[in-house]
Amino acid sequence: MEVSVIVTVLNEGPAIHRLLDSLVAQTRAPDEVVVVDGGSTDETLAVLHVYADDGRLPLRVLVKPGANISRGRNAAIAAASGDIIASTDAGVRLAPEWLAELIAPFEAKSPPQVVAGFFVPDSSNPFEIAMGATVLPSLSEIKAHHFLPSSRSIAFTRTAWQASGGYPEWLDYCEDLIFDFRLRALFHPFAFAPRAVAHFRPRSSLRSFFKQYYLYARGDGKADLWRKRHAIRYLTYLVAAPLLLILGWRGDAWWWAVGAGLAMAGMLGRPYRRLWSMLQPLAWDERLQAILWVPIIRVIGDLAKMIGYPAGWLWRLRRLPHQPELRWHDGR
Repeated sequence: MEVSVIVTVLNEGPAIHRLLDSLVAQTRAPDEVVVVDGGSTDETLAVLHVYADDGRLPLRVLVKPGANISRGRNAAIAAASGDIIASTDAGVRLAPEWLAELIAPFEAKSPPQVVAGFFVPDSSNPFEIAMGATVLPSLSEIKAHHFLPSSRSIAFTRTAWQASGGYPEWLDYCEDLIFDFRLRALFHPFAFAPRAVAHFRPRSSLRSFFKQYYLYARGDGKADLWRKRHAIRYLTYLVAAPLLLILGWRGDAWWWAVGAGLAMAGMLGRPYRRLWSMLQPLAWDERLQAILWVPIIRVIGDLAKMIGYPAGWLWRLRRLPHQPELRWHDGR
C-alpha cells in the first residue's frame, strides 16, 4: 500500500522545519511527500529543496503561484502516486506515530475510504494556552461518528477524493469542511484515529487571531455554513447582552446576576474546563494570565466572526447567479 503525504505551503519560513523534521521522524515513513508552494517569497522553497536534495524525505515540490489551499491540495493529490492520501498542513508538528495510526484502518479486512485524525494545541506561553483552551476541542468532546476532521490530519483513498470532486477551488477558507461534507455524504461513517495527532500552534497575538477568525467566518458565509450558530451569536451580542445591560441599569440586580451568570457559563464554561487540565505546569502568575485571557479571546473571536460572516454572505450573493458550484449544499 503506497501512501502519499500532501501539504500546501506559502511563506512558512523557518517554521517549515517543524513539519519536515516531524515527517522525517515518522515511525511509518511516507512513500512520498508532495508539497505545493503557492508562490512563497521567503526561504520556504530553499528549505524544501534542501530536504528534497539530501534524501531525508522522498519529497517533491511543485510551485503553483497564486494557488489557494484547495487548488494546491488538488494539485498535490493529482501529482501523487499513492492510492492512500494523507493530508496535513504547514505550521504543525506531527506525532511520530501520526502516519502509522492514520493509515492503520486501511489495512483492515474491510477498510474505510476515509480516516479522521486529530489535532491538539502546541502552546508555548499563557496566551497560547488560553487560545488553545478557548478555540480547540479536547478529545473527550469528540463524538467519532459525527466528527468532521481538519485537513491537518486526515487520510482518504484516491477513489474517495475523485468521487467527492476534490477540494472546492472556489473557496479559500473552510474548504476542508465542504470536502468533509461531500465525503460524508458518500462514505459515512469515517474511521477515527485519535492517536494520529497533529500538534497545531494557536495564534500568538490577538491581531492574528482576529484575522484568522474573520477569514474563517467569511468562509462560512461564502459556503453558506452554520446559519444557526451565527444567528445565535448575533442574538447573544445584539439582543441578550443589551437586555442584560438594561436590567443592570434599572437596578434589577437579581435578574441581571442570573442572566449574566448563565451567559458566562454558556460562553466560558467549556473553555475553562479545558484550561483546567492545562494549568498544572504553569507558575501561579502564568495561570492567572491564562485564566484572564480566556474571556478576552472568546469575545474577540466572536466579534471577528460577526464581521466576517456577512462579508462572506455578500460575496456569495454577488456570485450565486453566475457560479452554480456555490450551491454545493443542495446535494449535500
